[in-house]
Amino acid sequence: MAKKPKKGGQGTPATVALETAAVPFTVHSYEHDPAAASYGGEAAEALGVAAERVFKTLVADVDGVLTVGVVPVAGQLDLKALAAAVGGKRAAMADPAAAERSSGYVRGGISPLGQRRPLRTVVDEGAMAHPTVYVSAGRRGLEVELAPADLITLTKATTAPIAR
Repeated sequence: MAKKPKKGGQGTPATVALETAAVPFTVHSYEHDPAAASYGGEAAEALGVAAERVFKTLVADVDGVLTVGVVPVAGQLDLKALAAAVGGKRAAMADPAAAERSSGYVRGGISPLGQRRPLRTVVDEGAMAHPTVYVSAGRRGLEVELAPADLITLTKATTAPIAR
């Protein structure tokens, strides 16, 4: 049985999911600046990690179905490529409130892991070029570092060229 996160600790549904799966990961925290222009860019800079290794979790609506795209913070999500990757026709960014309700996380802290309702997920194929990648641990100022193959397995993701 998974350990319940302690109040005030760093336990989030994402880290609990990783612990439950017995996947090796490292938690990295930093002081979040509410004035930061980009959550992912802020994480890369604060942690001293190349932006190509820090991935943002974006929720899109593909033909009426919420879908997660995980792309490097150095790039943007290509909505057409995301739609094509899941066999859809049209994609648009999801309403932020719908993304928060579905994932159980707040915007800027949405993790691809431990979501309230797991969504179909596509990870940009560029993730496989790195031994480890960073994704949100479920709250602003908290990232998890893990092998891209573990991220793909735990989220039941497919990989495709969805970043531009």
